[in-house]
Amino acid sequence: MTPSPDPLLVVDGLDKTFTLHLHGGARLPVVSRVAFSVARGECVVLAGPSGAGKSSILRMAYGAYRADAGSILLADGGRFIDIAQANARDVVDARRRIMGYVSQFLRVIPRVSALNIVAAAARNAGLEAEAARARAASLLTRLNLPERLWPLPPATFSGGEQQRVNIARGFAGEHDLLILDEPTASLDAANRDAVVALIAERRAKGAGFLAIFYDDDVRASLADRVIDVSRFSAKATA
Repeated sequence: MTPSPDPLLVVDGLDKTFTLHLHGGARLPVVSRVAFSVARGECVVLAGPSGAGKSSILRMAYGAYRADAGSILLADGGRFIDIAQANARDVVDARRRIMGYVSQFLRVIPRVSALNIVAAAARNAGLEAEAARARAASLLTRLNLPERLWPLPPATFSGGEQQRVNIARGFAGEHDLLILDEPTASLDAANRDAVVALIAERRAKGAGFLAIFYDDDVRASLADRVIDVSRFSAKATA
């Protein structure tokens, strides 16, 4: 594998097999020998059929799943952190400072307001309270979430409204790397356009993106490279 110029993330030789403990310890191979890189300012999109392992690769890159083999090198100033080998404390620190994640679902503490959820992500990345709330308000405005909803907990929101809070929280830290797992799935066209604009703006500032987009128009608008995960199928590479 030849890394991208000025690499932000370098994945090499990545394997993942799940053990199904409720089914007698049966082993389910998912991906094998995954290799790719993401440069600063680049958007790399994972594609392939359902079950190919796209989301598993994202979760390994974020440190939510442990890899069975291989390396996940994340740039940290003048060095690289191997997320595949890092301890839990270092992974949490990398998430705070370097990489953010937006899933398809919003998981938050109940009764916390939408504005405070987003502001907390900005505070966690190092902003002072006032600046964090200003960044949260700016993101929620850009994502067309009505201001009357900001003081309310997102559990009361529609799916699309919840996802906009989720996206705002993911972007609030202004991380070097953003990992996006189908962030626009529940959004209408206007709000998909708002997300595309946010991503384009962050890329222009040097952020890298590793993403899954099922929307063909979004993928075409953003992807510098599309990687077919099918070629890393554990069966195909066995």
